Amino acid sequence: MPAGQHTLREIMSQPDVWVEALTAFNPRDPLLQSWLESDAFDHVIVTGCGSTYYLALTAARLLRQAGCHALACPASELLLHARSICIPSQRYLLLCISRSGTTTETLRAQQQFKTNVRGPVVTITCDSSSPLASESNLVIAIDAAQEVSIAQTRSFSSMAVVIQQVAAHQAANNLGDSRPLPDVCRRLLESHADTARSLGENSAITKFFFLGSNALYGIACEAMLKMKEMSLAYSEAFHTLEFRHGPMSMVGEDSLVIGLIAPGAARQEIRVLDEMAGMGAKALAIGQAHIENHQYVRLPADLPPWCTPVLYLPVLQLLAYHRAIHNGCDPDRPQNLSAVISLDDI
Repeated sequence: MPAGQHTLREIMSQPDVWVEALTAFNPRDPLLQSWLESDAFDHVIVTGCGSTYYLALTAARLLRQAGCHALACPASELLLHARSICIPSQRYLLLCISRSGTTTETLRAQQQFKTNVRGPVVTITCDSSSPLASESNLVIAIDAAQEVSIAQTRSFSSMAVVIQQVAAHQAANNLGDSRPLPDVCRRLLESHADTARSLGENSAITKFFFLGSNALYGIACEAMLKMKEMSLAYSEAFHTLEFRHGPMSMVGEDSLVIGLIAPGAARQEIRVLDEMAGMGAKALAIGQAHIENHQYVRLPADLPPWCTPVLYLPVLQLLAYHRAIHNGCDPDRPQNLSAVISLDDI
């Protein structure tokens, strides 16, 4: 069985699965409408583990932009340190994100939240029959996004599509603007396949730095994690302008610095890439802005910014896949990892 065959198929299948993801969120759900109309909560806590914690970071920023007071935290933090997260006099909604719906920390955090905080629980998952889903007040499931591979690819991005829809609904944006996403994803994977392969197979690159700000920081973290999990390559993620404050000391001719260029911050963030290229690094930029002097993945300029965070990721998943194969790793089965973390002592 060829190494990475499941991972590659799951990366390339994302456009088809996103079609289902776009219909998974029902803004007319009576329970959802009742919460919103009654102003049933003051804050949203978004939680997950590993990849889904990084997705929680993006979700919280998108919800804040939509006018919700949202906070992201790892499920283990919510479980073990709830008093530093939940203020007793405030009302909370818990948004759980989990591919499998069986991760122990997330399940325990959900149970503790229901017992102590007594707020509503919404779960976004890829398994509608999971324990996490069965204990939630509202479930948004994309079962078609489940994976054979251990590293999350289409599951993460499909749940990200749903989160973008949820936040857009809160902001009263036109959800129809997101209909082109599957076709755009397909074009990105096809048109930048050679870029992902050439960079992934470039032996001169031994360090990968992923830079993102605002909602894109969580996406940068997930891209970093995919590179670590699949290929065991040195990779780190940072807030874009924070990279100057110490981490850039690691940059040299052995580095690839990848900038996820945020709408509204292109001038400042491209300047960071320019400076890293001046230190000898290769640079790859992804964004809607016109970018010169660097390799870049151009996202459609006509899409509203709220639609775009998920589009930064597929080419970077493909990059991680090619680096894994180049390093002799099997991205389907990353070293020391399992698909679900199950604990009996927490």
